[in-house]
Amino acid sequence: NNPLWKTLCVNDLFNARSIDVKLDRMDEETLTTMVSETLCLSPRLTRSLSSIIYRKTKGNPLFVSQLMISLGKEGLLRPSLSRRRWEWDKEKIQCQKLPDDVAMFLTKSIKALSEDVKSSLKVLSCFGSSAEIAFIKTLERSLQTNLLRNLDSAVKEGLLEKKDDRYHFTHDRFQEAAYNMMNFLDRRNCHFDYGMALAPLAEREEDALILLTAANQLDLAGPGAVREESQNVIVANLNLRAGKKSMEMSDFVAAYSYFDNGILFLRKKHWEEHYELSLELFDMAATCALANGDIVNLELLSNQVIAHGRSYEDKLNVIYFVTCAMAFSSRLPEAIEKGLDILAKLGIELRGHESNLRVCVQETKDLLSVY
Repeated sequence: NNPLWKTLCVNDLFNARSIDVKLDRMDEETLTTMVSETLCLSPRLTRSLSSIIYRKTKGNPLFVSQLMISLGKEGLLRPSLSRRRWEWDKEKIQCQKLPDDVAMFLTKSIKALSEDVKSSLKVLSCFGSSAEIAFIKTLERSLQTNLLRNLDSAVKEGLLEKKDDRYHFTHDRFQEAAYNMMNFLDRRNCHFDYGMALAPLAEREEDALILLTAANQLDLAGPGAVREESQNVIVANLNLRAGKKSMEMSDFVAAYSYFDNGILFLRKKHWEEHYELSLELFDMAATCALANGDIVNLELLSNQVIAHGRSYEDKLNVIYFVTCAMAFSSRLPEAIEKGLDILAKLGIELRGHESNLRVCVQETKDLLSVY
């Protein structure tokens, strides 16, 4: 969409004479000289700025100019009247997001990296736009591969940056490009392998980050990535623990997702082969469904427990949740009737006192009506 480029294209149509001048990328020393002359400061003073600009643009002249203009507009590169020179905010410039066209240009340079560096970028991309350095060290030991050295190479190329004890992709496009270097099956297998590599650590260490990350990786892979029957139970148990941890943090939406994924990983005959695990996953999922106001899924989950539960006590939790849902849905008479049935089955008979119960309910309604 550049106006100059459009003009050149029109010139070609009319056979107008023009000369193409190829602008090669500048090395870091040349860029330092350019920045120094532009700001009328010695290279010694501008080297910290030019080093950042070089990492972000790889020395492309057009992008250097574009980035310096954008830094000026945003006040990160500004004249100081008191000091009578240009000054800049090094920390903020390092955190500055690259313009989209610069990012698109640098994305192509990923293909020119060594296979080891590309492989490490693929690993990092599976965990999102950033990851803690401590976590990368843990993952490195689990996968028995050299990640840190390769990621440091990517930092030098301007694709990553290290700040706040984390590796960050310097642009979303880089993470997307690294992730898309893998096809669907490769991505699925990678997520599963990383999750299974972290699973033993999640068992041994009381680290919520490791536990939740392992579960997330396995859930991204899905049941289709499982290679052995024993792995279904491992993943289901891990999701059960991750769901409980999320409930401790009062995140019932995430907790429901973990329990639901745990159920998905169970095999067809799970009620016969893994009864206790199945019962707990369905119970906990029903608890979260009630907390989230998801009545439809609550009924689906409770129907499964009622159909497969081996005793009335095993079914009691979900029956109670369904009764609560009735009360919350303005179906109080049905909830009372359901509650009386539950108590009767537990040996507590209150059916002779329904009138008193209804009178109490009506009195409560009357009292609340004034508010």
